[in-house]
Order: sequence, then C-alpha cells, then structure tokens
Amino acid sequence: MDLVFATNNQYKLREVRKMLPPGISLLSLKDIGCSDELPETGSTLEANASQKARYVFEKYGRKCFADDTGLEVVALDGRPGVLSARYSGTSCNAEDNLKKLLLELKGESNRMARFKTVIALYLTEIPVLFEGIIQGSISESATGSGGFGYDPVFIPEGYSVSFAEMTPEQKNGMSHRFLAIQKFTGWLKDRNL
Repeated sequence: MDLVFATNNQYKLREVRKMLPPGISLLSLKDIGCSDELPETGSTLEANASQKARYVFEKYGRKCFADDTGLEVVALDGRPGVLSARYSGTSCNAEDNLKKLLLELKGESNRMARFKTVIALYLTEIPVLFEGIIQGSISESATGSGGFGYDPVFIPEGYSVSFAEMTPEQKNGMSHRFLAIQKFTGWLKDRNL
C-alpha cells in the first residue's frame, strides 16, 4: 500500500519510514507532485492534522496521514499550543518564539508543560487519530545546541537536561512524535495494512 505523509520534512519521513510495517511504501508531498500550501487553520492540533491529511486525501485521491505538534504550558493556559510554530507572529522564527515564551514565564513558579503530537490518518472519509504526549517543564533559560524549536527549554519529566542537551537517539526514543508514531504504526500492523 502507498501511504502519503503530508510533509516534505526529510527527517520526519526517515523516522516514520523506519517504523512502518513491511508492505507500506511511504511517499512525501513532493513524491505525489503536491507543492500546495496545506490548510492549517484549526483551533486544535487534531483539527490541523486532520485538515492537512484530508486535503491530500480529497484532492489527490491518496491514502494519507499528517501530524501537528504543540507545546502546552500550564501557567499559560495551554499556550502556545496550536500556535507553537508561530507564537510570536507569522514572520517570526523559533528563536523569537522561545524568547516570548521565557518572557511570559518570567517569575512564574509553575513551569509544568507538555509536548503533544497528533497524527490524523485518512484511509477512508473517516479519520483515525493518534496522540503522543510527553510531560515535562520549562527551564528558566535555554540550554543545549541540539534539537529545534522549544527543545532548549523543555526538560522531560524524570530528567535534568533539556531535549536540546540529549542525543537525537535519546530524544527520539521518548518524544511525543515517537509515541504518536508508535501508536499509528501499531494500529497499521494490527490490521495487517
């Protein structure tokens, strides 16, 4: 079965490809000739992942899945959440988002947070959703040079170092995306797809 991952991120494609059951050929947006800007206007991670996968499923007639990820901080009522990638505005970058987050948490004692990834799979008109969550906290300053986005300030529960201070193997073996992908690939395997 051909299955489209609604992304052109080679890192994500490689990570998922390693975990898929035999018999599934993973395709990127580029592989199917899609250079469209995928819709991402939902107010939740579930809505955004579903929008992207449904768009490819309907427009290209391909079985497809998409993901969306957000950082949810307790003291900020779940923000940045669905706006994680554009927290400080649409023309800002990851460093700007990180600065805004640390500024908003300045002096805050409750620094509990979680990373959440949602995968939406469209094999038919009815999507199947998979979720991966990792609990942790936000440090007072950025540490480490690995990872991306909020990794330099996210310390997973049970650890004293940020995601950015971990090796890619350490982080990827416990991350929110890894947990969601595990559920997704397990579901495919259980159905012999």
